Amino acid sequence: MGKVSSKSWQYLRLLIFVFLGLAIAMTLNFPQRAIAQNSANATNVVFQLPSSINKSAELATVQSIIRPTNGNELRGIWLTNVDSDVLFSTENLERAIKRLKRLKFNTIYPTVWNGGYTLYPSKVAEKTYGIGVEPIPELKNRDMLAETIKFGHEQNLAVIPWFEYGLMTEEGSAITKKHPDWITKRQDGSDVFLHGEYDQHRLVWLNPARPEVQKFLVDLIVEAVKKYDVDGIQLDDHFGMPVELGYDEYTIALYQKQHSGRTPPADINDPSWVKWRARNVTNLMAKIYREVKAIKPDCLVSLSPNPKDFSYSKYLQDWHTWIYSGFIDELIIQVYRDDINNFKRELEQPELQEIRRKIPVAVGILAGLRVQNIDMRQIKGQVKVARELSLDGFSFFFYETLGNRDASFESLLFAPAVRPDLKNIASR
Repeated sequence: MGKVSSKSWQYLRLLIFVFLGLAIAMTLNFPQRAIAQNSANATNVVFQLPSSINKSAELATVQSIIRPTNGNELRGIWLTNVDSDVLFSTENLERAIKRLKRLKFNTIYPTVWNGGYTLYPSKVAEKTYGIGVEPIPELKNRDMLAETIKFGHEQNLAVIPWFEYGLMTEEGSAITKKHPDWITKRQDGSDVFLHGEYDQHRLVWLNPARPEVQKFLVDLIVEAVKKYDVDGIQLDDHFGMPVELGYDEYTIALYQKQHSGRTPPADINDPSWVKWRARNVTNLMAKIYREVKAIKPDCLVSLSPNPKDFSYSKYLQDWHTWIYSGFIDELIIQVYRDDINNFKRELEQPELQEIRRKIPVAVGILAGLRVQNIDMRQIKGQVKVARELSLDGFSFFFYETLGNRDASFESLLFAPAVRPDLKNIASR
C-alpha cells in the first residue's frame, strides 16, 4: 500500500472525531448509587457523567429499542415539590416545560395537593382549613397551576394536575388541626404511619366514609376543573387507605348501622370487612368522576395505582372495579421494579390486557430518587418491554431525575408522538 497523504490523515481524524462525538452524545449515564439521606428539604438530584463509557453496549441498546407501531404513545412525567425545585419559580417551570417539549414528551402531571396543602390558590382549601395555598415563599403571589397550564399548552403538552396525597395528609397539617375527627384510626386508637429515612413524615388518612371528607375532596377537584383549563385530573395510590384503618368511632357506628349492630371484625384482612371499607373509597371515586364529567365531559380522569392485588389488599383501592364501572379514563400502573423479569411479569397480567380494550394503559417507570440513581440502560429496557407488549405508553417518576441525560432520552423518544385517548382505543 502507498503512503497516505497528509490531507487524507486529516480527513480520517475528522471522521473519527465526529463518530466519537455522536457516540458520547448518545451514551448512557451510569451514576454511582446515591448515599444522601432522603428528606423533605433535600437538594436536587445530581447525575454525574460516567468516568468510563461502554460505547458498543450503548449503541446496541439504542438500536434494539422497539419503536411504537403508530404515532400514539403516552410520554408523561411527574413534576414534584419534593427533591425538586421545578415548581418553585416561574422561570424554572417555563425552562423545564420547554425542555420537555424538546425531548418529545407530551404530558405533564404537576403535583397540586401534597402534605395537606394545595400548591395553587384554592378557595375550597381556604374555606375548609383556613389556608388557601401552601405557606412557603416559593408559592407566594403566584398561581403555579395557571403558569403550568399556560407554558404547557404553549408547547402543546397535556397538563393533568396530580392530586398526589389523595386521602393522605401530614399529621401536623392545617386540615388535621382544624378537623381532627376526619382522621381514621387503627384498632388501638393510633393513626400515624411513619415514613422517610428518619421517620420524619408522620402520615395520617382522611376517612373516606365521612360525608365531610367526601365533600372536601370532590369540591377541591371540581374547583380545579372549573377554574383552570386542565386536560384532566389524576389520583394515585394514595387515594385509598391502609388496611389497618377503619376503627374510628364514626366508621364503627356506620358499620354497626348497616350490620344490625355488629361490630367490625378484629381481623383487618377479613374479606367482608375489606370489601365494605373498599366500597367507601369506591363511592367517593364515583362521586368525583360524576362531578368532573358534569362540568367538563372531555376532562380526563387518570389514575396511577400500584398493581391490582396489592392496591386492594393493602390500601383498599379497588381500581379494577372502578375501570369496569366507567370511573377511569386512563391508567398508569406504577411498576417500580429493578428486575426486568419482574417488571415484565407485572405488565403481562391478564387484567391489564383486558383493560386495554377499554382505556389507555401505560406504565409508571422509576427514573430515579434522591437516594437511588437508576441506570439509563434499565430505563430503556423497561420502555422496550412496554412497547413490545403494545402498552399505550409510560410516565417517568420524576422530572429532576432526568439529570443531564438529555441525549439518552432523545434517543429513546426520537420523534414526536400523540397521546392515546379513548378514540384510539375504540379504533384498534
